[in-house]
Amino acid sequence: MIEKQIKNGAQSMLKWLIVRFVGITSCFAGLTLFAVFFTYTPTDSYYGFSTSQISQNIGGYVGGYIAGTFLNYIDIPSYLISLSFIVWGIKISIGRKIGYKIIRLLSLLTVVIFLSTIFKEFSLYENILGSLLSELFLKNIYINYHYIIINIIKISIAIALIPVVLFSLGLKNNYAIFIFKSIFFIIKNFFIKAVNLKNTKLASGKDEEMEKTKKEPTINTDSHQVQKIRTEPGITRRRKSLIEDPNQGNLNFSEKYNYELPSMGLLKLPNKKDYDAKESHKDLQTKARRLEEVLAEFGVNGEITDVRPGPIVTMYELQPSAGTKSSRIINLADDIARSMSALSVRISSQPGRNIIGIELPNKKRSPVFLSEILAHENYADNENSLILSLGKDIAGIPFIADLEKMPHLLIAGTTGSGKSVGINSMIISLLYRLKPSECRFILIDPKMLELSVYEDIPHLLTPVVTDPYKAIVSLKWAVKEMENRYRLMNHAGVRNILSYNEKIESLLEKGVKMFREVTTGVDPDTRLPIIEKQELPNETLPHIVIIIDEMADLMMVAGKDVEQAIQRLAQMARAAGIHLIMATQRPSVDVITGTIKANFPSRISYHVASKFDSRTILNEMGAEQLLGSGDMLFMENGGKITRLHGGFVSEKEIENVVRFIKKQSRPDYSKNITAEESLSSGNFDFAMETEMVDELYNKAVQIVLHEKKASTSFIQRHLKIGYNRAASIIEQMEKEGLISEANHVGKREVLKNSA
Repeated sequence: MIEKQIKNGAQSMLKWLIVRFVGITSCFAGLTLFAVFFTYTPTDSYYGFSTSQISQNIGGYVGGYIAGTFLNYIDIPSYLISLSFIVWGIKISIGRKIGYKIIRLLSLLTVVIFLSTIFKEFSLYENILGSLLSELFLKNIYINYHYIIINIIKISIAIALIPVVLFSLGLKNNYAIFIFKSIFFIIKNFFIKAVNLKNTKLASGKDEEMEKTKKEPTINTDSHQVQKIRTEPGITRRRKSLIEDPNQGNLNFSEKYNYELPSMGLLKLPNKKDYDAKESHKDLQTKARRLEEVLAEFGVNGEITDVRPGPIVTMYELQPSAGTKSSRIINLADDIARSMSALSVRISSQPGRNIIGIELPNKKRSPVFLSEILAHENYADNENSLILSLGKDIAGIPFIADLEKMPHLLIAGTTGSGKSVGINSMIISLLYRLKPSECRFILIDPKMLELSVYEDIPHLLTPVVTDPYKAIVSLKWAVKEMENRYRLMNHAGVRNILSYNEKIESLLEKGVKMFREVTTGVDPDTRLPIIEKQELPNETLPHIVIIIDEMADLMMVAGKDVEQAIQRLAQMARAAGIHLIMATQRPSVDVITGTIKANFPSRISYHVASKFDSRTILNEMGAEQLLGSGDMLFMENGGKITRLHGGFVSEKEIENVVRFIKKQSRPDYSKNITAEESLSSGNFDFAMETEMVDELYNKAVQIVLHEKKASTSFIQRHLKIGYNRAASIIEQMEKEGLISEANHVGKREVLKNSA
């Protein structure tokens, strides 16, 4: 009997120890998971992705691999798994039983997957599984329903899942009832305070009006001895021009409706199969050893110290032996490409490091989607306004640029290089951040193909400009708008558009309006100056982004006039909030002149035809070695050059975004921007069609009839105009019968005598 009791006691003690051991182990596993999740970095390997970099995770390579797999497939809900291990371990350790274990496990997995799917736009990592399920089941919902309704549904579902989460963690539903009551209490108090605040404002409205009639607050800012700014109570929403100009017109940039920014569900999300193209660690090491052998064959000794795989290319960092010239290695690019059986190889020195970067294309390209970049923290958490989504660098990290700091951008690339897709990505990235009251566009598309999809969005100042002559007029209007904005900022005593908008917003909050006092003459009786008050506009000014899809067409029509307008805008428009993005598929010196290059320090080059074109746009070779389809070199503010892979956005995605924006409002166009009567006014001689009256044509006719000579160079010398203008004048004279056709040596006869 005693032996039996001893045996039972030993079994109970063993069972007690095993249960406590399982509980402690479960607790430890949960804490370990939490630690490796918290110390995860994007450079760690995970299932479907490998890297040669040393893991910085607290759990080493294994911890980084586990954390990367969970976070990149399920994202933040993965922390619920570690929390469940901790809670279960505590309950088991203190002797509590957990029933329905299998059901709780299935509930936990369901909740984790469900949360990663419906909240995938808030993902911090790849969230491959959630993005895949969202693409399959929720894409149509994002397109067909309003963004606010979708968010309300998501929040409701998340609250409804609280009991399921507590059940999965092994907790009682009493906790869920307590949480529901707390949420209801917070919402009820919020609405009560909102109603009371509204009633308080309504009750005090009359008192405030009476106080305003008694006291007039003033703000004085002296900018000159004869004119100063003063503010008085009242808010005026109508913008007035300081100097009346019938050709410039008045623009109203105020927001008259509640505008909602587009959601991420309108764009295509990457699938898991898109990441299957990455090469294995073994293949990368094999290729590195082969590259060392090829370099040795050409007499270059060195060691591949690091391999940086990316979505399109992989960079092999070569540390050459002492005495090896960088130029010698760079000139071997074509020979290395042939020996490595690669399409092309780009070799460049790395600033500040004693290595040479050799970029080899991957066997399979991993696509880069615009949605990946817009969802990344580099874009989403950036506080600047004009953020452009350019793509990913060669390490696969999303890359963005601030147009406000550039402040203008010049783009070049041959047909099929990805130039048009890149421009669309930039436009979409701006539309995802800025409302029509914050940014307006002037889109110039002489090819009539690329930018017509954006017709009638509320961000446009004028319909998409396809006529080269109207494009010139719109550039002239931009110069006038720039000058007008500088007058406003001068009178307001600020230096840039951001300071101006901040000052206007502060005045609107105080309920005051701005005036300036201008001396218009002297009173003959009192000999005192006559001062008049002029009301100043009190609306914030939006940024204006001018996008020109093909510069070559405009330069052919009126190169001199276009160059002068662009030069003024590029030199002065930054502080006024006007920015240029210009693109061309012919980066020759007659299109990208020295004046234009000097005023566009930030440039992008996609694949070009020759190294001469690469030197024209970037001042160095390398763009001719690019792979096309979005592969680019980006030079920011004349600094170092970065290789990027542009994010792809399809026509269907663009149409989804444009349709979503069009549903909210119609555009408010200004007819003065492309009005033809503006051609003859201003500081520039803008070109006109042959049917229009050319101011120089009559002078040219008089010179030809008097001198009895007619040639393009002759007209150029006497009128001091460009070749295109002189050639058009000669052609018009020939059509009207004033001169003959050119003979076999190029000479023309004057057929009419002077009157």
